[in-house]
Amino acid sequence: MNCVVFYQQISNDLLIEGLQGQVIGEGMTIKVAINGYGTIGKRVADAVDAQDDMEIVGVTKTRPAFGCDLAVRKGYPIYCTFDEQERIDAFGKAGYECHGGLSDLLSVADIVVDCSPGKVGASNKEKYQSAGVKWIFQGGEKHAMTELSYTSSANHQENLNAQGTRVVSCNTTGLSRTLVPLYNHCGELSVECTMIRRAADPGDSNKGPINAIKPVLKVPSHHGPDVMTVKPQISINSMAVAVPTTIMHVHVIVATLPEGHGLTTDKVLSMWDSQPRIILMNGGETGITTTAEVMEFARDIGRKWGDLHEIFVWKDGVKLEGNTLYYFQAIHQESDVIPENVDAIRALMGVESDWNKSVSKTDLAISKYNNI
Repeated sequence: MNCVVFYQQISNDLLIEGLQGQVIGEGMTIKVAINGYGTIGKRVADAVDAQDDMEIVGVTKTRPAFGCDLAVRKGYPIYCTFDEQERIDAFGKAGYECHGGLSDLLSVADIVVDCSPGKVGASNKEKYQSAGVKWIFQGGEKHAMTELSYTSSANHQENLNAQGTRVVSCNTTGLSRTLVPLYNHCGELSVECTMIRRAADPGDSNKGPINAIKPVLKVPSHHGPDVMTVKPQISINSMAVAVPTTIMHVHVIVATLPEGHGLTTDKVLSMWDSQPRIILMNGGETGITTTAEVMEFARDIGRKWGDLHEIFVWKDGVKLEGNTLYYFQAIHQESDVIPENVDAIRALMGVESDWNKSVSKTDLAISKYNNI
């Protein structure tokens, strides 16, 4: 099981010119704003807070409600998502100190991680560009809007010093973690996958289906093409169904390898075991045969919120027959993209060109932060 990460010292003599005229270098920290302090935003904020080269300068809420108390307990300055004074004043009336609107937050930030609900990205992007800060969106936004996407293992280099990017969705991140090493070994890869998707996050109360299996009647689903925004060389198609569960997604993957690939089932498992953010376990031996038990495992090992940043692969569900590789993997949709956001910050700010070094630094800091 690849649970342990090792710290690799980042060189401190890299300097970049920040968009607001600030030089990020030795002894300085990257000032990070979180726009949208919800399911993803609160997790990204803690992951950033864990890093010694970053700091949270503020988080936004649309109104004084659920989540503000957590921000107060964490010591994160609260800002309003909007600049209207009436909306800002509402926080004070509810007993929360609000430090201003989004424009005020952007004025003290080097980079903003946008964790707001999907489909509002275009208007937010204009605000970030006007403020002269770098920006990161989440997978709910379209690649066409951001013009660049990111996942640590696939295209860290292509994102170095970019103005902005999009951390791809939880499913795309999960696919990339296991498919990119295969592609790097084989030089080509053709993939068909079926995404068995959770219907809603555990905290959602207004989504479904409740007692149905709902196929995504768009073929391919967006997941396969989304992989190609970070690794266009991988040929992949996907279909998806939503099922009445809230805790994880499961991928059923069939990958066709080229002739002469030189791999066996055991070699594929060894390849994945050497990669960061992948957990391999034998379901028959451990009794972890369902997503419920995967999530129980995450809680047992002390993960905050019961999160699992890693992709979970069942070893006894992996089989290579000739050129065809079959396997299952499970994705914790609330958390696998969280460390990717931290690595994306380093890429955009240009402070670490080696994705492996960033991943090691990110993961070790999060582990220490959460005392695990």
